[in-house]
Amino acid sequence: MTRTEPMTRTERGEPVVPATTGEAGAPGGPVPGTRPRLHAPAPGWAIDADVVVVGSGVAGLTVALRCAAAGASVTVVTKARLDDGSTRWAQGGVAAALGEGDTPEQHEADTLVAGAGLCDQQAVRAMVTEGPGAVYRLIGTGARFDSDADTGEILLTREGGHHRRRIVHAGGDATGAEISRALVDAVRAAGTPGAAGTAPAGGRIETIENALVLDLLTDEAGRAAGVTLHVMGEGRRDGVGAVRARAVVLATGGMGQVFSATTNPPVSTGDGVALALRAGAEVSDLEFVQFHPTVLWLGPEAEGQQPLVSEAVRGEGAYLVDDEGTRFMVGQHELAELAPRDIVAKGIMRRMRERGTDHVYLDARHFGAAMWEQRFPTILAACRAHGIDPVTEPIPVAPAAHHASGGVRTDLRGRTTVAGLYACGEVACTGVHGANRLASNSLLEGLVFAERMAADIATRIADASAAPGAAPSRTAPAPATARAGAPESAPGRADAPAATPLLAPEARFTVQRVMTAGAGVLRSAESLGRAAEQLDRLHEDAARALEADGKTAEPGVETWEATNLLLVARVLVAAALRRAETRGCHWREDRPDRDDATWGRHLLVTLRPDRTLAVRTTAGTAFPPVDYGPGRAATQGPPAAAGAPAPSPAPAPAPADDVSTNEPTQES
Repeated sequence: MTRTEPMTRTERGEPVVPATTGEAGAPGGPVPGTRPRLHAPAPGWAIDADVVVVGSGVAGLTVALRCAAAGASVTVVTKARLDDGSTRWAQGGVAAALGEGDTPEQHEADTLVAGAGLCDQQAVRAMVTEGPGAVYRLIGTGARFDSDADTGEILLTREGGHHRRRIVHAGGDATGAEISRALVDAVRAAGTPGAAGTAPAGGRIETIENALVLDLLTDEAGRAAGVTLHVMGEGRRDGVGAVRARAVVLATGGMGQVFSATTNPPVSTGDGVALALRAGAEVSDLEFVQFHPTVLWLGPEAEGQQPLVSEAVRGEGAYLVDDEGTRFMVGQHELAELAPRDIVAKGIMRRMRERGTDHVYLDARHFGAAMWEQRFPTILAACRAHGIDPVTEPIPVAPAAHHASGGVRTDLRGRTTVAGLYACGEVACTGVHGANRLASNSLLEGLVFAERMAADIATRIADASAAPGAAPSRTAPAPATARAGAPESAPGRADAPAATPLLAPEARFTVQRVMTAGAGVLRSAESLGRAAEQLDRLHEDAARALEADGKTAEPGVETWEATNLLLVARVLVAAALRRAETRGCHWREDRPDRDDATWGRHLLVTLRPDRTLAVRTTAGTAFPPVDYGPGRAATQGPPAAAGAPAPSPAPAPAPADDVSTNEPTQES
């Protein structure tokens, strides 16, 4: 519902007088109003909902559907069109123990091996146990997976790191597109956008497309109370506005655009992680960026989104060869080309260095034309569009940034360390992936933890509504803020949140090249230190201009994206520098060994109000409970999804002593 009363200072994120002070990430939570925010105009319009979901991939849409089914009003905010989420790019499929002889325990074992000793076992057990039921519920939503024409049984394939065929797929190699279609159809059926001036009715879903989320709104207690966003283009809502909500769900996908070459779409600029950092939430495992081993090599100057050659191609028998036609993965791992992705990517990089080349080849000529056309039509078309015919020639491939194993730290209900703020999908760090994601676990993680999160949100909303003296749902009319068009964080305002220097749009490419050179597949203290210096310089130049005359780059989508990318890049590099070992997809050339005694734990990073980083470690592979302050700790043991047993609760260890950085890491 469009408001008819001004937003409060708290809802705009402006300072209030706190009852107590507390550092972000510490008991007591972030102090309302002291957090840094993007420089942006104040909201010119606002609507209300029980839940606002930011993102339209498998995680976001599943949360939206489950919350709506529980009777909540939901607003889905998506950066492009509803069906343009990252999920639709997924080729391989969904991993689940559905095949004869397969079990969740076997799936768990493969996941733990791939995660290189850093998976949270309780999170893994929840995912693999509840996974089969989540897949069947997705089928019930309308997803159509490939099945045997005679028996109707779901067809399963195999991918890297799996000892069993357990990958459900659709359209051969278009699984993500089919999942996206089914979920988008269900969301649209659950409620089309309301007429101008109305709010989504209880249990319905409203969508706001082409909207970039900016920052978190909080109440006087520092609890999430909605988001600010910028709607691109013209319509009944455009420019900067706000969605007020009882629960905020981040499902914004990945941050692959922090590198020059990636399989991620252009919208994957780390917006959710950056928002969470500015809000005071913990992020973890950001140093573990998975580089997919087999991305179509388009030349040394190619940048941006690159076509993926699914791991399922290797699962069906394709093999890797160097420029002389020699298979090089045989003998490096018992699974050869089907080893976990970090091992295959490292094997490719080693062979490229040995041979002095910038790519290797994936040979699947023995498939024949019929198999290519039936099983991998999308990949076949992409290769042919670039002048390569996999039926008659090997495919040139090289590793490229693909998936963030880390993200915004959550518990098993999807709750972050900021009360009322949830995260799910690639933006989140549940502990499932550890130091390296097992192939096709990402869609499953999104499904399972979206259902868990929705159950928690629905319970919390119901409990709040039933409490004696509970305030009614915020659906009363309210006007757009009286300060519409005025900068939320205008320099010089005594009551403004800390101003954030915005980067010029072209800085995006500088960030990408710095990260590719210094924090790519191969890393060292020297390369990471050099990257940190270059990233610091980018921010310092912008900060000096802001401090000197109050000027910053013009607020807009491209400047906000570049600013988010720089913040995420700085945290990633800081974590990669701190983790002085090689583990999973974090490969330190100067520290080639895995060091379980020192680094068998997670790094937890927060952005302080003064924009320095606070970095601490967990005591082990399990995350500590989410803590919203004295007497308000959230338990890890969530209710299981319908029809699935809950995992046995395991006590989480207390975090190790805090180790804070002394260098300024001003938000960027």
